[in-house]
Amino acid sequence: MEESLRYPIGQFEYGKIYTPAETKSQIQTISALPSKLFNAVNPLTEAQLDTPYRPGGWTVLQTVHHVADSHMNAYIRFKLALTEENPSIKPYEEALWAELADGKGAPVDWSLQLLKYVHLRWGVLLNSLTDADLARTYFHPESKRVFALREVIAMYAWHSEHHYEHINRLCLREGWK
Repeated sequence: MEESLRYPIGQFEYGKIYTPAETKSQIQTISALPSKLFNAVNPLTEAQLDTPYRPGGWTVLQTVHHVADSHMNAYIRFKLALTEENPSIKPYEEALWAELADGKGAPVDWSLQLLKYVHLRWGVLLNSLTDADLARTYFHPESKRVFALREVIAMYAWHSEHHYEHINRLCLREGWK
């Protein structure tokens, strides 16, 4: 049960090869996230937003703020990979970011708006990528691994659905929808 609450769609599988059709579908998943999150959290009360999606997990509010933080970082990482040769990206402590005042208390709409506009720009960028662009890479110093942008797209499509399902399944379990 704990594993399904923590990873409602399963864990991301690194190292897979993705077809152009899969990449296109993953870009559509990323692009759709802001509206899906808005529709999921817009009807929630402050108390519901302050509910963790699993014991020991983030609240709905922290989860939305985390997704905004993560996807802003991803957008910048894409731009770095497209303009530099295999740059080292800057990792960040996502769990600590979620505990900061803006991660715990800023209005949910702020991150929903951030996601809307970051995803609009990111979507333009993602939809413009050539096969050569998709093969460009960055280096992640924590995992000591080189990531091709094609795989990063798959990872953020997974990340989008992963956190959306945290919220969606909590709402279904609690009878909020």
